[in-house]
Amino acid sequence: MNLRPYQQQAVDDLRTAFRNGAQAPLLVAPTGAGKTVIFSAIAAAIAAKGRSGLVLVHRRELVTQASRKLTEAGVAHGIIAAGMDGANASIQVASVQTLIRRLHTVTEPPDLIIIDEAHHAAAGSWQAIINHWPGVLRIGVTATPCRLDGKGLGNVFDTLIEGPSVQMLTSAGYLSPARIYAPPMVADLSGLKRRAGDYAIDQAADAMTRPTVTGDAIKHYRTLAGDQQAIAFCCNVNHAVSVWDSFATVGISSELLLGNTADRDAVVSRFATGETRILVTVDVVSEGFDIPAAGCAILLRPTQSLGLYLQQVGRVLRPAQGKKHAIILDHVGNVTRHGWPDDVRPWSLEHGAPRASGPAAPSVRTCPECFAAFKPAPICPCCGAACAAPPRELKQVAGELQELKREGIRQRVTERKKARTLADLLAVAKDRGYSPGWAHRVHNARQQRA
Repeated sequence: MNLRPYQQQAVDDLRTAFRNGAQAPLLVAPTGAGKTVIFSAIAAAIAAKGRSGLVLVHRRELVTQASRKLTEAGVAHGIIAAGMDGANASIQVASVQTLIRRLHTVTEPPDLIIIDEAHHAAAGSWQAIINHWPGVLRIGVTATPCRLDGKGLGNVFDTLIEGPSVQMLTSAGYLSPARIYAPPMVADLSGLKRRAGDYAIDQAADAMTRPTVTGDAIKHYRTLAGDQQAIAFCCNVNHAVSVWDSFATVGISSELLLGNTADRDAVVSRFATGETRILVTVDVVSEGFDIPAAGCAILLRPTQSLGLYLQQVGRVLRPAQGKKHAIILDHVGNVTRHGWPDDVRPWSLEHGAPRASGPAAPSVRTCPECFAAFKPAPICPCCGAACAAPPRELKQVAGELQELKREGIRQRVTERKKARTLADLLAVAKDRGYSPGWAHRVHNARQQRA
């Protein structure tokens, strides 16, 4: 099969890793780089040698996508999924959920396991399959080798292979350049609690499910994206239904694509042909969704997950005829938390990547005219408006400068640590001349960490 130069390089790098003694290399390549094409080429090679391979995926859409790419590569294969028994072939594409129930029926181990969206490989079902064949060689492929808990994937893979960067793929024309717009946020996200490392979904949905928020999203979609096909990423089902209804009310064709949508294939097909302009979803198309016609991502779900953010914006970066730029409408400040899609990130098997709570992402300047978000510059790269940083006004108040001493700083830190209750913190605030809000913020932060 014909591979692009960087795809062939990835295949060669994986082969080299095995020759050097690796048992489980992990290939990291951006969304849109063609990871399915890469592992299909590997599957074709092992099938040609009379060996067996197992491709693990975790969603029905990914089963279909892997099967299609294998067929295009001329690889005969079976499918192990609900309602399918798997044809008699040396290469099998397996749904993790189905295979875990049928493990007792598989008598021979595969020669190679290929794990798609391998950042999930540390989860229980995946681990059970891997542990069932502990000596089998395996390859993982992912665009985002990071987890919400900040842990790496070193307990599953032993070698990290970095594929091409988003910058390289964009420069070569394999991905579309992105324009990010950050319209003013109407929703107040400051008080959202965290659960399992991310924002509490129910609270995030309550903050975003308001007529002013959704109305603002529709207004800016019309202004900034025109009639481009878009994917709206929502917090939960209720939020998605509200957004879908709002688009329909103003006459913009939209459909819901949720985990329980019965005719998911038909919904995706209508979006692919342009019959549907807006696809409103919750997580379903964050991974493995390959429709280049999607030109705009409407981010309505705030997230602390770098992986989820990159997967979502990656859905619209694939090039298509007539698409000059991918449009990202960030209504929730995710670009400020995580940086630009084409930022170079220090991936690691041990630590994944820096979490949102780590070093701050590069500062973001927003154009007051068109709401384009960009790295600080005096001129907006989208509309050309002047965007110099606003001058800081210094207010002069009476008082005297005092020398800061290390002992005094330590004393203040000690006082804060000893203040365990809200009443104690309020007393410290009063003594230092702080506002009561300081005490409440410290108290709330401690409650969330508890």
